[in-house]
Amino acid sequence: MTLLIKSKYAVIFLETADEEYVLQQLAQIAQQSKFSYFQWSVTDGLHRGHKEGSYYQTKEPVLMLKTIFAILGPVLPPSGEAGLFVFKDFERYLDNSLVLRLFKDLVNRIKNTRNTVIIVASAYKLPQDIEPYAAHIIGGYPAEDEISTVINETIEELFRSNPHIRVLLTAKQTRKIAKTLNGLSVQQIRNVISECVLDSNKLDMQDLPKIENCKKKIFDREGILEFCLSESRDNIADFDNLKRWLAERKHAFQTAVSLPPPKGVLMMGVQGCGKSLAIKVVARELNLPLYRLDLTKLYSKYIGETEQNLRKALKIVEKLSPMCLWIDEIEKCFAASDGEVDGGVSQRVLGTFLTWMQERQGGCFIAATANNIYMLPPEFLRKGRFDEIFFVDLPNFELRKDIFRIHLTKRGLKPEAFDCGLLAEESADFNGAEIEQVVISALYRARSEKEPISTDHILEQLRSTKPLAVVKREDVAMLRDWAKDRTISA
Repeated sequence: MTLLIKSKYAVIFLETADEEYVLQQLAQIAQQSKFSYFQWSVTDGLHRGHKEGSYYQTKEPVLMLKTIFAILGPVLPPSGEAGLFVFKDFERYLDNSLVLRLFKDLVNRIKNTRNTVIIVASAYKLPQDIEPYAAHIIGGYPAEDEISTVINETIEELFRSNPHIRVLLTAKQTRKIAKTLNGLSVQQIRNVISECVLDSNKLDMQDLPKIENCKKKIFDREGILEFCLSESRDNIADFDNLKRWLAERKHAFQTAVSLPPPKGVLMMGVQGCGKSLAIKVVARELNLPLYRLDLTKLYSKYIGETEQNLRKALKIVEKLSPMCLWIDEIEKCFAASDGEVDGGVSQRVLGTFLTWMQERQGGCFIAATANNIYMLPPEFLRKGRFDEIFFVDLPNFELRKDIFRIHLTKRGLKPEAFDCGLLAEESADFNGAEIEQVVISALYRARSEKEPISTDHILEQLRSTKPLAVVKREDVAMLRDWAKDRTISA
């Protein structure tokens, strides 16, 4: 922002969902650069600095603009006094022809001078005749040190009303909570911390899962990115090559090293074999927050809007970095197409995304999954897009035993009370998701019969289920044959 102001842009459109944080930053920039600071909204009128009173009758956009002309005077030398004019939601009033004409006159008056108009709004919108004079940026979110400050200020405020509040956090633990809260606005951070503290009159690391769930709900409402919870490596069987690969590279995100940080991995394989679960483990191993990008939500029936939605989403991703970006079933979003069906939208979206993948700076680790290699454009498979392509195959006998143990333990059962060897033998060609559903179905059957679940209940469900590898035998065999000499086993 400071660079754009010094570059003498007449108009800067600052798109942000965190108005409070952005206004604080702009006031700080004005103070540090010794600019005169003006702020306007339709409810408060035009203020200079932090004075309480506003200029007379400046709530109306027309009168506000005329007042600014009077403040600037008839002549503006390029080296004269610098002014920063911050307008809240001003783009909504540019549909009025008189407001637009006055604003264009103001832009012509201040261009090539040390004065700048900054429009702060939640969505970008400018008339075409203003755009050549304007720069457009998306406002960031508080950094980790600023989040820590917000946390401390919120706790101090709560402590004044309730002296019994306790904070049981070390400096390292506070940084971890601040990292979890990255991507939220100042007010959202205050709300989440207040909710955790008021629930138990304390704040400690036991509140971290609750903070993660609060953040997930916030991102689920916003819709572009979904915040996801990561998983421990103990909840996934095998994937030894992937775990070894991550162990060799995870330090690149945690310490300053000369080697470039890894860009991402593509997990291919048979459906239901744990690719999505592996992505959640990847995020935990790299100590990165996990966000899922649903590209299908970006598509729009209006020309050009899909590409704009994608660029907006990718800018948000860059602001949230470092992070792990999860794209599930990527071949369905970027299926190989000549563009005739959708008027070339898929081709343009693919080009935009590939360019971003290639040119993005370090900090965003892309973890993608794919089931059908033949639908995936070849551009995704060359080195440089992803650091490695891992193939997830059907589990063998030993892995199936481990998967049964994991799912029995997750449901409060003791694996040693079951014949996991027999279950693994009877579940040939079953994938991990099918094994999980077999255990769940056996639990329902045992409950309906009002008796404790046993090996026989699980065997009954196994024998009544046809796995995907049998139902789609030819497709699964073709995929496994393709991957045999072309990928690394996960």
